[in-house]
Amino acid sequence: MFLTLLIVTFLVAMAVSTIVVLAFRKPADQILKRVIADEVSTVWCRYLMFALYVVGISSGVRIGNLEKYINAPTINQLTNERWFLEVYRTTIGSLQGLAWALLVFFICALLAFVITRNAEMMKSKSQTKAG
Repeated sequence: MFLTLLIVTFLVAMAVSTIVVLAFRKPADQILKRVIADEVSTVWCRYLMFALYVVGISSGVRIGNLEKYINAPTINQLTNERWFLEVYRTTIGSLQGLAWALLVFFICALLAFVITRNAEMMKSKSQTKAG
């Protein structure tokens, strides 16, 4: 029963991560193309999507919480209510991890955008004065 629960929580975390990755792939790609302005932005986007999968799955499938079903199987029976609770915890855990990862990415991207924008404005001002 434990192995089935582990597989189910993994698949739920993978599904949640896939939905989030699909929702944020295009915006992240556009941001990275704007900030980096090079072909390497595609590689960074691919790495970000990989990182989102890792964070989503590792945040959703909490092995420490699932170990209680191995250590004390008579106390912690896998009833229907517990199954539902574990799937719910997996979904919420994945979403929380992904939200934090995306928040960090977007804060860094915002800072990079502001720096890039200021550099472009300084360059255009110096060209205007020179010209």
